Amino acid sequence: MNRKLTCLFFTFFIAVSTAFSQEIRSPERFLGYKLGEQYTPHYRIIEYFKYIAQVSKNVKLVQYGSTNEGRPLMAMFVASDENIGRLEEIRKNNLHLAGLTEVEATSGSFGKIGNLNTSTVIEKTVSASASADEIAAATVKTPVICWLSYNVHGNEPASSETSMQVLFDLVDPANSQTKAWLKNTVVVIDPCLNPDGRDRYVHFYNSVRDVLPNASPSAREHSEPWPQGRINHYYFDLNRDWAWQTQKESQARVALFNQWLPQIHVDYHEQGYNAPYYFAPAAEPFHKVITQWQRDFQIVIGKNNAKYFDQNGWLYFTRQEFDLLYPSYGDTYPIYSGSIGMTYEQGGIGAGLAIVTRSGDTLTLADRIAHHHSTSISTIETASANAQKLVEEFKKFYDKSRSNPPGEYKTYVIQNDNSGKVNALTTLLTRNKIEYGFGLKGTVTGYDYVTGKTESYSPGPNDLVINAYQSKSVLLNVLFEPRTFVTDSNTYDITAWSLPFAYGLTAYGVKESLKPSSLTMYSPKAEAVANPRAYAYVSAWQSVEDVKFLAALLKKGIKVRYSEKPFEAGGKKFAAGSLLITRAGNDRADFDGDVMQIAGSLNHELVPLTSGFVDKGHDFGSDVVHYIRPPHVMLIAGEGVSAEAMGEVWHLFEQQIGYPITLVKYEDLKRARLQDFDVAIFADGEYEDFPSERLQGWIRDGGKLIVMQNAVAELADKKGFDLKKKEDKKDGNKDDKTEDKAKIPNLGLYANRDLDAIRATVPGAIYKINLDNTHPLGFGLQSYYYSLKLSDDIYDYLGENDWNVGTVKKDGYISGFVGQKSKDKIKDGMLIGVQPMGRGNVIYMVDDPIFRSFWENGKLLFSNAVFMVGQ
Repeated sequence: MNRKLTCLFFTFFIAVSTAFSQEIRSPERFLGYKLGEQYTPHYRIIEYFKYIAQVSKNVKLVQYGSTNEGRPLMAMFVASDENIGRLEEIRKNNLHLAGLTEVEATSGSFGKIGNLNTSTVIEKTVSASASADEIAAATVKTPVICWLSYNVHGNEPASSETSMQVLFDLVDPANSQTKAWLKNTVVVIDPCLNPDGRDRYVHFYNSVRDVLPNASPSAREHSEPWPQGRINHYYFDLNRDWAWQTQKESQARVALFNQWLPQIHVDYHEQGYNAPYYFAPAAEPFHKVITQWQRDFQIVIGKNNAKYFDQNGWLYFTRQEFDLLYPSYGDTYPIYSGSIGMTYEQGGIGAGLAIVTRSGDTLTLADRIAHHHSTSISTIETASANAQKLVEEFKKFYDKSRSNPPGEYKTYVIQNDNSGKVNALTTLLTRNKIEYGFGLKGTVTGYDYVTGKTESYSPGPNDLVINAYQSKSVLLNVLFEPRTFVTDSNTYDITAWSLPFAYGLTAYGVKESLKPSSLTMYSPKAEAVANPRAYAYVSAWQSVEDVKFLAALLKKGIKVRYSEKPFEAGGKKFAAGSLLITRAGNDRADFDGDVMQIAGSLNHELVPLTSGFVDKGHDFGSDVVHYIRPPHVMLIAGEGVSAEAMGEVWHLFEQQIGYPITLVKYEDLKRARLQDFDVAIFADGEYEDFPSERLQGWIRDGGKLIVMQNAVAELADKKGFDLKKKEDKKDGNKDDKTEDKAKIPNLGLYANRDLDAIRATVPGAIYKINLDNTHPLGFGLQSYYYSLKLSDDIYDYLGENDWNVGTVKKDGYISGFVGQKSKDKIKDGMLIGVQPMGRGNVIYMVDDPIFRSFWENGKLLFSNAVFMVGQ
């Protein structure tokens, strides 16, 4: 081959290679069908994202975590030719603008797929040495970051399909429009926040669909079976877990989010299929910390979205239903972190591939994809058009957070009299990048969360101290404010969540800025040390950490007892409920070694005692010391059961305390071997023909029934149960005028019907109830308990042979919105009770003690019901 021919061949090869490299397959060409013709399984969506990562030079794909069922969680970063190679620099510049710098940087964040190190990134406030010029330079060279999160609810699947088309549009070499936007914009696409739920829905639909989509709402393909695909593996709503991060998907996602802190974040959803499209601006109430800029820019984005919907004649609405208050949503959490956070909602839940709506129109999956695609592209366009302003306002948000934090209190002091709960709280703070320390000198004066008054307090060296002058002060204020101001009572979620109440900790809000003495605890927890002369080892019982330790002992076959009375021994005081691991009864080759191994693995403190003869109280052989029989626990699942309420219990057992539990479908209960179980848990739900005679016989034979929320209501006024609905007390001396008023018909305005209905609602409010902590159900807790009420359900006090463990008086209200009718009702009644029945017990929990798994204090209450009561 001569040189001329070689040159021609090389030129031809380069031309062909260039042409090939410019051709990137669309989702339709890659999948073999048009988007909207069928649902795409999660693994195929991931395959498309991996394919784009291979053929496009403008993307970086990272796996930031995995689900409980092993599916990958992925995020794709898309940027211009200039910016794609400097993503790490962009990320650090962005954090610099927020006043944050990394002490321990995450390595390999943008290496090959699967190389993402998801270990916690520790951050601290940037030193004042950063000059104004440096900050200004960082502002100019930092592109705006626009983050699109799709499919957090598994049975709202249109947005994951959309994510593939949006990605293609951004990387398509022929798309000059998106190429221009990427010059000053980094787009982050998370195609599916809830892969387990999505596949649950898609597998269901594909298994029952007809050859052609059946658009009749009555068709079975539009009737999703329990527990539905909305929720994750443990039946948690991931859209309500951003701040709490109880689920592994949330922990991984929010960790990545906090490494970037985007200026715009959109959370994509679907709503009922008869509804049109919803986009920002949001509805009231807005939390008062939301800035005017954040409010105004929602309107800017909304108008741009509306422009395209108007052009296509698509229906939409704004400023209704979806408010910005509860801090753990995919719109509010980003807002409280400096972003423009928004929810977009497409009508479509239950629509399948096609459905006839109430108006007679046929809504297709292709329609839903088109609408989500339009708002996705419109949002990126708006971000690019306002990039500089977005970055500048982002910096202002964090500048003000550090120099003038919102809220009345500038320091929060939390008494460390319960290390387990304080450890749980600091874990939450760390995940949310909220700085804290320990110890203060002298006396402080501040708002006492327990008394509701201004009190003086002398902090100890291990007390938790959180100074509000920090980058994350807005989120801190929202999570800790004793009472949330609600501008509009018509809210979409709970209206109270203050962490000191949720964790059951004594806290003080101080108006002055006080710095902690140390960033670490004054002294580490003492290690458990084996003592071959020990008569017994004693463990505290005051937090979930202690429950986890008990569970580990029981699984190893180690016998454990508890004291129902406080006692003193070895110069120390021990509260009622303290665990006793005695040598007596534990005939093991290496008793001390076995106990120490478990304690060491959990970093659990034990106190060895060399005698069962106590200094004060009852000796270990007395009748106030009870053996804890390892319970065999049954949790009712299936149709009629609230999947989320049941999932909280399931997750608590499997992921938090590590104790075995058996899930039994309610419809199978009639043929289940009840004698194999000691405890049956009925979470919130509707149970047909409940309770059966067979179940009642099991209780009388020694079984323990735990019922919560509506399961409690279903036992009210039933034969054999002492539970009575609390009736409103009527004035017995009615006069003629009162009777005449009763005959007057409803004269309320139709336009006010929603507001009138609110008067009898409780959308999540905190009540302080009196707790009998001498009863095993109250062990380890204070003489009061903060209950998160989600309804106005309340019951008459139980009978004289029963135990009214948790009662509420007329002054029990603490925080959150409660309609006036409901507020008048919630007083002078029972909320937590125990009814002995034969040799067994029925435990009534009117409210959900482990709501969304963030109500930390209720976990010990619930564990008492399982392990302590009836022993």
